[in-house]
Amino acid sequence: MTPDIGITSKHLHKSIVILSPILADEMVLYIKTRKFHWNVCGESFMEHHKLFESQYTEIEETIDAVAERISKLGGKPIGTIKEFSDLTRLKEMPDVYPAQKEMLKELLLDHETIIIQLRKDIESCTEKHKDVGTADFLTGVMEQHETTAWKLRRYLN
Repeated sequence: MTPDIGITSKHLHKSIVILSPILADEMVLYIKTRKFHWNVCGESFMEHHKLFESQYTEIEETIDAVAERISKLGGKPIGTIKEFSDLTRLKEMPDVYPAQKEMLKELLLDHETIIIQLRKDIESCTEKHKDVGTADFLTGVMEQHETTAWKLRRYLN
């Protein structure tokens, strides 16, 4: 049953199409952050180990919230590795185990990539699809990524 929430079914579908790659990006970022948590080593091992754990825990909550937003709009959230791989805008680095500083740089780049895309998606949801609720939701997600990017940037300064 299509939700009757003051948005046309066409616009609901367009919002779902926007949200699915965001879900994929969040999942890929979660996996990458988890990989770095498992493989970090060096002088500040414990600090970075805990940092990455706090980050992937936050991303996990975001993943669930994005999937639920898709469901609220009447869609079916994607849920396979293939779907995530096909839709993500992030780059994975198989068989690469960077040093701490490179891990921080890579995660910062991913968060900034997501922020840039979210700004575009927020504009589309507001202007083109008349979905202020999804735009507001994505603004919150973007703000989380801005905070994480800021923290990562502080390690690199």
